[in-house]
Amino acid sequence: MKINILCIGNIKEKFYTQACNEYIKRLSKYHNVNIIELEEEKIAKNASIADIAKVKVKESLKFEKYLKGYNIVLDVNGKSLDSVAFAKKIEQISQNSFIINFIIGGSYGLSDEIKNKADMLLSFSSFTFPHQLMRVVLLEQIYRATTISNNITYHK
Repeated sequence: MKINILCIGNIKEKFYTQACNEYIKRLSKYHNVNIIELEEEKIAKNASIADIAKVKVKESLKFEKYLKGYNIVLDVNGKSLDSVAFAKKIEQISQNSFIINFIIGGSYGLSDEIKNKADMLLSFSSFTFPHQLMRVVLLEQIYRATTISNNITYHK
């Protein structure tokens, strides 16, 4: 299975990069995992609500060409799953699609247009996380789901 993690911006902190690389290495036995970083829009610190809305739309449009396969948007208002249910969901998706795209928005989130195009909205928490940290959490959960599906004891 091909798993793409589509995200706005890049990782600046080395420790996040190291953690992501470790999970990608672990997952490489089971899946082809790609991180696709899309450029973050610049915005003034004192931006208006209208300016922020424009940034959300511009950033969300950057995902359009990658929306092949099953698309999961990470969103605080999405469906919450435990690790076993997440593993089952990935197994279910893999029966009908070769590609899963996980979409992580930038600092201002994603537009409703991109959320409406998603096959699923997924919430990891009602907390808001920095997108760099969310990549690590997502990769760890994909790895955990993979171990559950393959009956490997990591998840215990």
